[in-house]
Amino acid sequence: MNSSLKIFVYPHKPNHPFANVLLPYKFEPGGNYASESYFKKALMTSHFITNDPSEADLFFLPFSIASLRHDKRVGVGGIQDFIRDYIYEISHEYPYWNRSGGADHFYVACHSIGKMAMEKAVEVRGNAIQLVCSSNYFLQGYVPHKDASVPQIWPRQGDPPNQPPSKRKTLAFYAGAMNSRVRESLVGLWKNDSEISVHQNRLKTPYHESLLGSKFCIHAKGFEVNTARIGDALYYGCVPVILADHYDLPFADTLNWKSFSVVVSTADIPELKKILKEIEFEEYVKLQKNVMEVRNHFQWHTFAVNYDAFYMVMYELWLRRTTIRVY
Repeated sequence: MNSSLKIFVYPHKPNHPFANVLLPYKFEPGGNYASESYFKKALMTSHFITNDPSEADLFFLPFSIASLRHDKRVGVGGIQDFIRDYIYEISHEYPYWNRSGGADHFYVACHSIGKMAMEKAVEVRGNAIQLVCSSNYFLQGYVPHKDASVPQIWPRQGDPPNQPPSKRKTLAFYAGAMNSRVRESLVGLWKNDSEISVHQNRLKTPYHESLLGSKFCIHAKGFEVNTARIGDALYYGCVPVILADHYDLPFADTLNWKSFSVVVSTADIPELKKILKEIEFEEYVKLQKNVMEVRNHFQWHTFAVNYDAFYMVMYELWLRRTTIRVY
């Protein structure tokens, strides 16, 4: 992959009316949807870029769904029209889209609004590779094995902290808004428990202290199957508990999630404590050790570092590239 994968990015000048949407973000990305911007910044400075379309394995559609959402000229209601017009523009200016119907093209979207962005560009939804955070097996428009799951990661600077299992006194931790039945069930059943610490709002104490002090950190689906909580848990060395049915987990083509997380059906929330308590300490230590080994795969850098989130996404693209080039 490192030596042969080549990506052509549709070029746009800095004076383009939508340069803010099409060119890499000028500043350090932040917020819940930073994965989208980090990927673009890392790609544009990587050795995977080619200026020769004839040698390209894949073509990157560089629009940013998060930027379109915040652009007053577009907004949530205008994203579908923008994407439709953008595909029309590149398919008439360049020959590359038409020769494959977009099958060797891809885009990245971390905000959940991305799931509706292609409604007026059906060839994108049906043919192009969609790298998205909202990777629900039953989501209309998401096609497993064609599309790929990208982790939603809150950006953090510096090396991750280390906290050994012996100092993690809380069995399991969760805090977040009540925007799904899964979260309502979780908090309703366990809010008064002495070993499982769940909260229906933001904590008054530092969030990271709870992550560092817990053996297991619960990822409970909200509006979508994805949140930044998996990335949070891994960064702080806490074993993730996945409470999100039908979630096509990030990098599942490469990583064995059972080796560093616990996946629990949402129907088994009443049995959550029993399930976690049945994990013997030796088994937990193995899970936590594996968390420490995989967490570098869930970190972004402005300039990519080997095996970080950028390289993991590139490997997902490598697996999905077409094996036959159409000239």
